[in-house]
Amino acid sequence: MDISIVVPLLNEEESLPELCAWIERVVTANNYSYEIIMIDDGSTDESWTVIEQLRLKNANIKGIRFQRNYGKSAALNEGFKAAQGKVVITMDADMQDSPDEIPGLYQMIVQEGFDLVSGWKKVRYDNTLTKNIPSKFFNWATRRMSKIQLHDFNCGLKAYRNKVVKCIEVYGEMHRYIPVLAKWAGFKKIGEKVVEHRKRKYGTTKFGWERFVNGFLDLASITFVGKYSKRPMHFFGLWGSAFLISGFLMVLYLVISKFIQPEYALTNRPVFYISLTAMVMGTLLFIAGFLGELISRNSPGRNFYLIEKKIGIDKNGA
Repeated sequence: MDISIVVPLLNEEESLPELCAWIERVVTANNYSYEIIMIDDGSTDESWTVIEQLRLKNANIKGIRFQRNYGKSAALNEGFKAAQGKVVITMDADMQDSPDEIPGLYQMIVQEGFDLVSGWKKVRYDNTLTKNIPSKFFNWATRRMSKIQLHDFNCGLKAYRNKVVKCIEVYGEMHRYIPVLAKWAGFKKIGEKVVEHRKRKYGTTKFGWERFVNGFLDLASITFVGKYSKRPMHFFGLWGSAFLISGFLMVLYLVISKFIQPEYALTNRPVFYISLTAMVMGTLLFIAGFLGELISRNSPGRNFYLIEKKIGIDKNGA
């Protein structure tokens, strides 16, 4: 199969028929063998009914329905598991991503040898204050921390070599950082393509201001996990050692000063409490910090989702 198109969605019943018809025109014109995997992330409208109806007309359309809303990362993760195409393309269901970009993205993976190509919505039609400005700041910070030179990390329109999506795990809110996940997995050829950003035709945005706060917290987490999940003591041991050594030096200073000025009690000096705090913090960093991160990272249920129905997808996900 040439292409798997993964479409996560939430309450998009109006846009789905038009989106699928547009995708079908593009892939048919380019003679691609394809599948469209639509992941219904707990919609409360008739989105799943629409997917079932579309499936009756086109067997290349497949569906996964979550029992409740888990978020875009969960939807993408399940879509990636099911994808069979040698190139996997993701796009949003709200018609702001243009299926006409599919051939260009496909060529960049197959002919130019990219592992991942991220769309760049250079001209945007979102609200400047609530989305564009925060997005620019978010992308700048992510570039600085990840060293990946992309302009739009959070663009839903991306293309992947199949091996990439099978080697990464997307959970929590990590869909914003899939290029970072791919880099840490060893896929270094990451590019971008300027893509069309269309005005929203149906529905309303599903994201608010809280996504930027959560995004930076996730960036800190993914940076740590990517660098130190296999050697956490290199991080926590460094800072733990710094606190312990500084605390020990302050204690040494207090002991020496006690011999010089025996009339002053050690516990009457602020340095005593500072040194005690530093040593306690150093010990806690050694013991508690990386253990909590590793327990969370290796939780067997971190990517378990209740799936109510599947159509066109077997028990193994394919």
